[in-house]
Amino acid sequence: MGRTVPTFREEIEDEMDRWREFRKALRKDDREAFDEMMEACKRYSSAGSQAKASSPFQAMVLSILLGQEKRLSRLEEEIGEIRKLLKGD
Repeated sequence: MGRTVPTFREEIEDEMDRWREFRKALRKDDREAFDEMMEACKRYSSAGSQAKASSPFQAMVLSILLGQEKRLSRLEEEIGEIRKLLKGD
């Protein structure tokens, strides 16, 4: 007897499939950014599977936001280091 309930990862893949036509309509640089966001969804799918989100899309959005937050933090650190170098500290 086969599995009747899809895994969270499968639900994420299904949601990504629903956005395929949207992705195709994007310009190349926007498509690359979109793909990076979808990679964040895959990267955090294990955590998303533990969440009590009412839909896979909610977990996807939170995963994207988490990825962006980490990216912003790294950039802020790099800017701080550059400022120190410019000041001669």
